[in-house]
Amino acid sequence: MSDTSNTDLQGSTLWTRRVSTPLRSFLNTEAGSAGVLIVAILAALVWANVAGESYERFWHTELSITLGDMHIGLTLREWVNSGLMTLFFLVVGLEARREFDLGDLRDRRRFVLPAAAGIAGMILPVGIFLAINHGGPGLTGWGVAMSTDTALALGLLALVGRRVPDQARLFLVTVSVVDDVVALIVIAVAYTEKISVMPLVIALLLYAFTFLMVRFGVSSGYAYVPFGIAIWFAMLESGIDPVVAGLALGLTAAAYTPVRGALEQATELFRSFREQPTPELARFAQVSLVQTLSPNDRLQRIYTGWASYLIVPLFGLANAGITIDMDFLARAVTSPITIGVFLAYVVGKPIAVAGVSALVEKVSHGRIRAAVGWASVLGSGTIAGMGFTVSFLIANLAFTGPELAEAKLGVLAAIVASALITWVVFRVAFMLNPARSAVALLGDVDQLTDLIPEVDYERDHVRGPENASVTVVEYGDFQCPYCGKAEKEVRELLTDVDIRFVWRHLPLTDVHPQAQMAAQAAEAAGAQGKFWEMHDVLLRNQAHLRVTDLLRYATRIGLDADTFHTDMLAARASERVSDDVESADLSGVSGTPTFFINGRRHYGRYDVATLQEEIRTARKRAKIAAARTPA
Repeated sequence: MSDTSNTDLQGSTLWTRRVSTPLRSFLNTEAGSAGVLIVAILAALVWANVAGESYERFWHTELSITLGDMHIGLTLREWVNSGLMTLFFLVVGLEARREFDLGDLRDRRRFVLPAAAGIAGMILPVGIFLAINHGGPGLTGWGVAMSTDTALALGLLALVGRRVPDQARLFLVTVSVVDDVVALIVIAVAYTEKISVMPLVIALLLYAFTFLMVRFGVSSGYAYVPFGIAIWFAMLESGIDPVVAGLALGLTAAAYTPVRGALEQATELFRSFREQPTPELARFAQVSLVQTLSPNDRLQRIYTGWASYLIVPLFGLANAGITIDMDFLARAVTSPITIGVFLAYVVGKPIAVAGVSALVEKVSHGRIRAAVGWASVLGSGTIAGMGFTVSFLIANLAFTGPELAEAKLGVLAAIVASALITWVVFRVAFMLNPARSAVALLGDVDQLTDLIPEVDYERDHVRGPENASVTVVEYGDFQCPYCGKAEKEVRELLTDVDIRFVWRHLPLTDVHPQAQMAAQAAEAAGAQGKFWEMHDVLLRNQAHLRVTDLLRYATRIGLDADTFHTDMLAARASERVSDDVESADLSGVSGTPTFFINGRRHYGRYDVATLQEEIRTARKRAKIAAARTPA
């Protein structure tokens, strides 16, 4: 069924469709919020040094809530640190769960190495801090020196390494999520003076109940709100910092792609509302539409922006203010606390992350390796030397007065040094020759594929050379307007002679009633060796896809009209389309157009520049794989 016809392949459009995976959205949001966080840190430093008494007086203002006999009184800083930051750790938990359900971590073996690196990336820095502070008053603050700030690290990684592959950022996310989990356990166990058992038991029972609600399919987000609030209050009463509750709740929220059957049901309800626009039908249609998304996706879309652009910067404003003068600096630069925190992050983190990654690979004889190259692993280790949120949380629990300021200064100094070292690491990687640079950044581990089944040159409709290094697969619908616009982008891509393009049918019959027959018309044309000619005509005439139109197009491209009509209505054509629809279901595709590049699903814009960037990465990986394969 292959056809290398390349007629009418020119054309371009400025159209882009903004569709992104939760991971890509998460990374972009964290990168964008880093600038806001840095501004908040600088504002806190200015405020504390210009009007230090005002700064401390404001954040020590008490805000109380009284309900009957229950009274909770916390300072504004405590409400930020233990209240709002719970939502930040909820987002961290959501992203971790999503990667386990849908991302590369669905292959559990890929979790082993970054998890080990994350744990080692806490143990070694703590060891360095303890060695420097042995026998001194700063010993109790060992927990300050262990946890990476995910938001800040991702943001600055985007600034110092703009061409860093997404897989390197995923490696960093996994490492930092692991140490976030361990750090929150440390807060709960090592930095809790007194634990009240009964409130803790209540919190655990409520958490277990919410877990059961998830398992039994309770999808309304509002149903979980009172339980989340109750768990937070119970954790607060137990004496354990309630931010732990946010991470735990995030990990319960399952992630999955929308199911085509649920989308079709939502369409039917909307159609009913269109025919009879009543408030009741509007509510049914709205609920059905929202429920097609996973709980994880819904919660991320609600809280990620708030957490990144408001809560974390507010945390920075509330905690980064330290008074810096010459006397303080003279004392701090020789303080074991400042030195211990600084060296723990700047030296301990990269050595632990890179060293453990190499050790795991060697011990497993290469069966367990990082999904990225050495430069990405090392760069993840150096940028992981940025502690902020959890570090400051623990610092506030472990220290007061000058010691607290010294610990914070060590953390802030490590942020600057880690950013500079990371820039050097990736600068060196980019300066290598193209082949070595690709291996250094991307590695040579086989990538997980999302496309099921793989492209079959004998079965699939293929345009382009069989031996091309990059294969682009599109699941499309001839009546879908987005597919019509994307076709112009595809034609521009096909001017690259090292790309082959595959079309698979996914007629969305619930919204495009003529799409199924149009797909069968393309198959009937393919039976006479002119699939691509019909494909092109159909996408250029999406508003005219009635049977009479299809017969006219068949005559226009030189087909035998009677044979075409018979083949179009035959079971063979409909079964061929059904096979493609089944493969779309297996590949997790529910909308059009959806692209796969060398078996990996493409998320994001469908403009030429974005697609070409991903194609370049796919081509580099293909060359690495070819060089690794014996001749």
